[in-house]
Amino acid sequence: MSKQFDVVVIGGGPGGYIAAIRAAQLGFNAACIDEWKNDKGGPAPGGTCTNVGCIPSKALLQSSEHFEHAGHGFADHGISMADLKIDIAKMIGRKDSVVKQNNDGILYLFKKNKVTFFHGRGSFVAAKDGAYEVKVAGATEETITARHVIVATGSNARQLPGAPFDEVNILSNDGALRIPAVPKKLGVIGSGVIGLEMGSVWRRLGAEVTILEALPAFLGAADESVAKEAAKVFKKQGLNIELGVKITGVENGKSGVTVKYTDAKGAEQSLAVDKLIVSIGRVANTIGLNPEAVGLKLDERGAIVVDDECKTNLPNVWAIGDVVRGPMLAHKAEEEGVAVAERIAGQHGHVNFNTIPWVIYTSPEIAWVGRTEQQLKADGVAYKAGQFPFLANGRARALGDTTGFVKFLADAKTDEILGVHIIGPMASELISEAVVAMEFKASAEDIARICHAHPSLSEATKEAALAVDKRTLNF
Repeated sequence: MSKQFDVVVIGGGPGGYIAAIRAAQLGFNAACIDEWKNDKGGPAPGGTCTNVGCIPSKALLQSSEHFEHAGHGFADHGISMADLKIDIAKMIGRKDSVVKQNNDGILYLFKKNKVTFFHGRGSFVAAKDGAYEVKVAGATEETITARHVIVATGSNARQLPGAPFDEVNILSNDGALRIPAVPKKLGVIGSGVIGLEMGSVWRRLGAEVTILEALPAFLGAADESVAKEAAKVFKKQGLNIELGVKITGVENGKSGVTVKYTDAKGAEQSLAVDKLIVSIGRVANTIGLNPEAVGLKLDERGAIVVDDECKTNLPNVWAIGDVVRGPMLAHKAEEEGVAVAERIAGQHGHVNFNTIPWVIYTSPEIAWVGRTEQQLKADGVAYKAGQFPFLANGRARALGDTTGFVKFLADAKTDEILGVHIIGPMASELISEAVVAMEFKASAEDIARICHAHPSLSEATKEAALAVDKRTLNF
């Protein structure tokens, strides 16, 4: 007889493991299936985010930023660094250690919350007697049964047609995190989050980096003023970014990769690089899920079709995270995981897509929440804008990083905050104040009147909020 559960989660990424833990906390007999393996073949829950995404990329970004500060910034503080070196193997080893700590932490949380963990690939077998049979294919094979199934199988990197990933010369986000030595020349196709972050890592360590982007505008999803500032700063740092290109061919040879493309003017170009990172988006992962066994509906892109509450076309089958509609962000998946577990328990789980923050962990960091100025203009919304530069912030001066600004957008009549956009130091942390404010329908004046510590970078958010009404205290 198969093991029976109230809730089975297929996928142990940020959405999946959070959903399983929350379900267990709500009193359900919960299980989580995940197939990620570490280098020894053991379980490595956490999905793309923990293993080859958010966590390891931030570890490398931190290491490379330390290296750049030591080589270029410490002197301003009176600290001299002679014969500066980077040990790539040790840097990669530290990254792997950070990943393992997170893997182990998730396994501990499963044990603490009495979530049964299965190491293997989960797939549907059949719907039977108001429940679902799910096969676990791992070191051994077994079938378990659940009244509710939450699919959280994540996404995979999209391959460039004619240029499959070999993770040696043509790299996905996975291979980009494991380059064994600093390449002399690095190519990146795609100027999204992954392309910019990985390009920044290896540029700081000494690579000559060229980023090729098909779109005519840089960072089109960001506020235009932020995108312009970012493009200016990245160019100054040495990132070569070409927009409006069309890739016509990729040749992968023993000595490297050659990319053929036409530039924005239509001229044919060729780029020879040692390594090529392809970051042109991600696709929903339903490989091996066997959705046809139960009639689970997918859309034309291969994503699982869900409604606003993450319900699929099947009773008691839910789907969350990258495998469904919406932004492919780890924290979005986490929020959906909690919400679905609470909905199964009869509660009113809630996810507000309008207040999901976006972050790019480059230097300077870029973060935003809500609508951009161009979106407000397109929608005909009357708004007020306020902006304050970090150049005028005392804490930023002391840090030695005055790049960028904070920008507030508020409704012209009600003063409700409609969007906040930050480029500069610690933007990833500062944006949370704006998220909280927008969740509570705060006005720009609310932020302006809240006491902020002095000196702090957060004073720039206060000043930007003040600037909405053309005021400033100019700390």
